[in-house]
Amino acid sequence: MSKQFIYKSIFAPYFSSFLEMKKTMGFGLIKFQWIFLEFDKFFLTTSGTDIHISREQITAWRETRINDKSRTLYDKYSILRQFCLYLCHLGHECYIPRLPKQNWPPFIPYIFTHTEMEGIFAVSNRLTLQNRNMNSILIAIPALLRFLYSTGVRIGEVLSVKNEDVDFVRQRIILKRTKNQMERLIPLNPSLLEVLKQYRVYRDKIPIQGISAPKASFFVSTVGKPLRRGSVYSWFRKILKECGIPFQGNHQGPRIHDIRHTCAVHSLIKMVREDVDIYCALPILSVFLGHKSIKGTETYVRLTQEMYPDVIRMERSITSFVFPSNPKIEIDYDND
Repeated sequence: MSKQFIYKSIFAPYFSSFLEMKKTMGFGLIKFQWIFLEFDKFFLTTSGTDIHISREQITAWRETRINDKSRTLYDKYSILRQFCLYLCHLGHECYIPRLPKQNWPPFIPYIFTHTEMEGIFAVSNRLTLQNRNMNSILIAIPALLRFLYSTGVRIGEVLSVKNEDVDFVRQRIILKRTKNQMERLIPLNPSLLEVLKQYRVYRDKIPIQGISAPKASFFVSTVGKPLRRGSVYSWFRKILKECGIPFQGNHQGPRIHDIRHTCAVHSLIKMVREDVDIYCALPILSVFLGHKSIKGTETYVRLTQEMYPDVIRMERSITSFVFPSNPKIEIDYDND
């Protein structure tokens, strides 16, 4: 375990075993680790001596979280609830807290226009280093951004791709570490395939032993190290500034994850304009994005309607015969 996450309370071994269980199941651990660190410090200050979490302890912990936002607090309660259930399963009686109501406003992602995406790609092509830096990720940024937009994958998923996962012959990539713990195949269109081949040629010229080994990361820095999210975010913000796209910060974006949302909306627009019924397109898009259910994909219909109302009107003109006409009823399609 990282030195960052050394637990010292009476629950320390249980935190560790819980994390090991989650790791075995394929879950990412970083959020669990940080939240457990907070719980660990709280139980240390309260001098807990029993393997038992009471309702009073949870209430006392909650009173210390005066600056947490509703969404953050919900995530912490969710993990605490899972941990209490885990302890109960091991025979240690605990109070199982209820999850707080989800009362935070829905986050509205930033959807880049086609012109903005073209600008982002163009700027990424001409990025240069301002000073000498042996460990730079600049070599991978143009291909990485095109990969994100073309496939709609999450940033964590693409950074986990290994050389052995990229099949240039069958023109596909297998994602093994995904948010929903389900492996999935990602098709590569001809233009993205050409970009990735070109990136691989230049990457393999880096004199680093094992850079093209099957188990090595596909996207790497100039010293052969896997890309870090923080470095990718830093370059992405520089690109946004160069493109004249305001970066609001404070979790308001635009975020690099918004490229995934943009991919979904643009894909939906393309399918509808090619006369694919929007409700036939949704299941296709849902599988493509790796959603557990179609419910997670339905949001993109609203986003498409807000940004491209002409597309939705075109779809309705095709399916309007489904609804009986009634001269006494006037339907406002812009407000339904």
